[in-house]
Amino acid sequence: MNAKKISLFGIFLALAVVSASIKIPAVIASVALDMVPALIGAVVLGGRAGGCIAFFGHLLSALIGGMPLGPFHVLIAVEMAVLVWVFGYFYQKGKRVLGGVLFVVGNTFLASLPFLFIIGTGFYVGMIPSLCIGSLLNTILAILLTPSLSTYFAKRLHV
Repeated sequence: MNAKKISLFGIFLALAVVSASIKIPAVIASVALDMVPALIGAVVLGGRAGGCIAFFGHLLSALIGGMPLGPFHVLIAVEMAVLVWVFGYFYQKGKRVLGGVLFVVGNTFLASLPFLFIIGTGFYVGMIPSLCIGSLLNTILAILLTPSLSTYFAKRLHV
């Protein structure tokens, strides 16, 4: 990674911190818009960089929300990193909608699935509406903003 990409990574990570403060009403306080910069970063910088932004973005969002699930947030951060990588992969292959659908379905139903067994059915079912809304908002914003931002960074920074 060259200096320009490292700087851009830092900018996206800083944006993830800021957007982690924009919370979506949920059962737990870690549902936020922190994935928008990660999703855009996965397209602009690549899936691994986007995954790292997602990992730290979720941890920061959870920290701002008081870490309601404690160490389980590390598991969620890993899941977010994988989902963002998948989104970036399909987006770069020209399958933007498929990438978005996989992110929303993965974040809404699959990422929370371990908590069905750890915490219980009530928690899992209770989280689905807010996770779905949060995933949709993150994905829609990312899909709308990415074409302009990726063109901007490609022209200006030669990333």
